[in-house]
Amino acid sequence: MSTLSNLDIKIYADGADKAEMLEMAKREYIQGLTTNPTLMKKAGVKDYVSFCKDILSEIKELPISFEVFADEFEEMKRQALEIKSWGNNVYVKIPIMNTKKQYSYELINDLTNAGVKLNVTAIFTQKQVEELLKNTEKTKGLVVSVFAGRIADTGVDPVPLMSKCKQLTKNHSDYTELLWASPREVLNIFQANECGCDIITVSGDILNKLKLLGKDLEDFSNETVKMFYNDATSVGYTI
Repeated sequence: MSTLSNLDIKIYADGADKAEMLEMAKREYIQGLTTNPTLMKKAGVKDYVSFCKDILSEIKELPISFEVFADEFEEMKRQALEIKSWGNNVYVKIPIMNTKKQYSYELINDLTNAGVKLNVTAIFTQKQVEELLKNTEKTKGLVVSVFAGRIADTGVDPVPLMSKCKQLTKNHSDYTELLWASPREVLNIFQANECGCDIITVSGDILNKLKLLGKDLEDFSNETVKMFYNDATSVGYTI
């Protein structure tokens, strides 16, 4: 039976709703948090800096990632240094490239040399991981976020890729962690663990499904039948 207790992977809560983030941070199995501008927009966040600092006023120990949103590398660097100053538990999300498909390797190297803990985001290919590791000097605090869930959305099984990426980061394990990003279901947590990923970011809707772990499937089948029956009768459907 799959359980959280036999996992080696660290589970980070992914979201931008303050109440949910604070609630998730209290869960024993949550070891960090992440967010991004898209999640913030969906959550109705209007003031980026105020929101981030408000969260950090209550979440002071767990690692938490906030993302830059500039497109020019000099401005990305300025934003990254500002975000770094907000707290010792802060990781700065830097996209692997900008909107012009210009890669961020030089910026990433500059920031790691400046002592900024980075979460390099929006990675989709093995080559991107290879180039990132080749162009980044050995500095502690580098998270390599591969968007396995979005890769799966294209019809490609992400498990072989994540296993290959783990072999790459394993040679840099003293300062690099591999992150499985954008999971689509609870099963992905266990797949990421089997691949050797260090971290997986999980949204609240998936985290809330963890209560189903170990559930008897025959009982689950019967509950599903009852759901269909009750929903049909409650609205008075007839044939």
